[in-house]
Amino acid sequence: MSTLNIENLSKKFVNTTGEEIVALEDISLEAKEGEFVCVLGPSGCGKSTLLRMVAGLDRPSSGRILLGGNEISGPGQDRGMVFQEHMLFPWRTAIDNVAYGLEISGFSSDERRERAMFHLKLVGIEKFADAYPKELSGGMKQRVGIARALANDPAVLLMDEPFASVDAQTRQTLQSELLSIWWGKRKTIFFVTHSVEEAVYLADRVFVLSAHPGRVVRELEIDLPRPRFRVSPEFNALRRELLESLDYIST
Repeated sequence: MSTLNIENLSKKFVNTTGEEIVALEDISLEAKEGEFVCVLGPSGCGKSTLLRMVAGLDRPSSGRILLGGNEISGPGQDRGMVFQEHMLFPWRTAIDNVAYGLEISGFSSDERRERAMFHLKLVGIEKFADAYPKELSGGMKQRVGIARALANDPAVLLMDEPFASVDAQTRQTLQSELLSIWWGKRKTIFFVTHSVEEAVYLADRVFVLSAHPGRVVRELEIDLPRPRFRVSPEFNALRRELLESLDYIST
């Protein structure tokens, strides 16, 4: 089972003056196995901090995070992370970047290349397998990042505003491609965004976080068939509902 449970989670920091800052407060939410969940909120509400704790890169101040009933205490191969920036090694080709985690896990050279090429094909850039990051567009780099995360066959794919740095047309293309991959792989996806439209287009459920400190103030099921049409009345009704939630928490 790859159900993700976040239970009564809070995160506090101490700033340079010694003042305690509450970034997240009493967060409880769930991403069911195979579900596409988006966490939506304004800048600075702690979305990325929450994702880093699910990844095991940071520890909660209180509460706990469970994956398949087991408490997360650090990074693990059961979670794959896609960052806002591509985070590729500039000295490695696309295929070698995708194969990096497999190399660390001890796969043979042939196994690494076969598996890495499969995932480059999955994201549609196998022709650029031997290209270096500087030779790739922003959208291509993000595709490599997604392929790298998927190559280790994680139970949950964690995505931190992965399409924020690309142009609008590329963003929509990548969103559609991600849904195709999700539908084929049926991974649990935990996706952080500040875009209401993106959340409505992608998610099965959306959790809305308040401004600092981040709290869950709304849970909304996106009960629309796929593919979804961004200009349909039903889509725009849900978009408006989420926008009103964000307007409410910002006032």
